[in-house]
Amino acid sequence: MTRTTLLVALAAFIGVVITGWAVLGMWTDMGVTMSLHGWIAYALGAGASLLLSGGLFWLLFYSARRGHDDLERPEDLDG
Repeated sequence: MTRTTLLVALAAFIGVVITGWAVLGMWTDMGVTMSLHGWIAYALGAGASLLLSGGLFWLLFYSARRGHDDLERPEDLDG
């Protein structure tokens, strides 16, 4: 991994931690209480969402770089 990749990953992680802290503070100010099972479900849902979006972006870039998105028929260029 390059230094830039590590810095971007670190910044993203810090952003996730700050967002989680802000959500916790907001819910605490609103008087919302959540059990341990609620926090586990919340974390699993957030993690699954991040993994799904990361996987879909990976597929998008993989497909584009391998040429799967290129037009193969000249008649498709007419539009």
